[in-house]
Amino acid sequence: MTDPSILVVGSVAYDSVASPEGERTEQLGGTAVFSSIASGYLTRPGLVGVVGTDFRDEDVAMLKNHGVDVSGLEVADGNTFRWAGSYVDDLNMAVTLDTQLNVFETFNPTLSSDHAGTPYLFLGNINPDLQLSVLHQMSPRPRVVACDTMNLWIDIKKEPLTQLIDLVDVLLINEAEAEQFTGEASMVNSAASLLHHGLKLLVIKRGEYGAAVFHGSFSFAVPAYPMARVVDPTGAGDSFAGGFMGYLAAVGSGVEDEDAEAIRRATVVGSVMASFAVEDFGVERLRNVTHAEINERFTGFVNLTRFHPLDGGQGLPTPWADTGHEMSDAKR
Repeated sequence: MTDPSILVVGSVAYDSVASPEGERTEQLGGTAVFSSIASGYLTRPGLVGVVGTDFRDEDVAMLKNHGVDVSGLEVADGNTFRWAGSYVDDLNMAVTLDTQLNVFETFNPTLSSDHAGTPYLFLGNINPDLQLSVLHQMSPRPRVVACDTMNLWIDIKKEPLTQLIDLVDVLLINEAEAEQFTGEASMVNSAASLLHHGLKLLVIKRGEYGAAVFHGSFSFAVPAYPMARVVDPTGAGDSFAGGFMGYLAAVGSGVEDEDAEAIRRATVVGSVMASFAVEDFGVERLRNVTHAEINERFTGFVNLTRFHPLDGGQGLPTPWADTGHEMSDAKR
């Protein structure tokens, strides 16, 4: 097999989830799993993570079948990371019911020489100390380094997280976390503050409202795909990251000024992958999506946001109040 073009580092877990659509226990999840499956539809990902001796053979086989290089999946004595959460009261906010770190508690990845040279790196939502450790092992530095984080690390690990943000190219973060990190109530002000850390690109995930991208030379926003039914939002953000970074890796794009169109398309691809992830529990929908469905939904996003600019000099229709004429009763 060829070496991976994107390295995904993060958690591998068994999740138990409750939502208005039902409940599932011991379903495959974790940052590295959702991200690597999503990116696997676009390019060849390598997964770095840790599992226990209880990790199911069929889950390893599924990852391999999706083109994921699992040579970086460490098996340690003990049980795989467990997380339990509920979306019953609010699909936009998980209530954590139980967390068992198990073998993930002592996870300290050491990269192989092949993985250390991967040109694209996504540091999933894990301890910033581990994210920094992985980044320092990369040689040469990847073309694009992206990281994700969460409120916990902002609370208890803000110093190493700040060091990490100073070093990466892309930060993916949700709107509440951006406000928490910067102390700015406005998303625009939060973005400006974060970009001052030297980021080339900031992606603010906005859940049911889509995502906003801030770059030094442009901004871009994409709505969430209109969904008739949301089953399990657990892996949406990680699937977005996998699609976003997977597309950049697939087309060999950076995140400079000249890469603006690729960044826009990557944002839509990320939103496409996130929309599939929420349609079923765990990775069930994401693992079974087809390339035809991905292309069809990408086109759906294009149609959702497409409009023609005003013709030169046309302007908007003149308001009646500005014409000096009264509007007739028929037009009121």
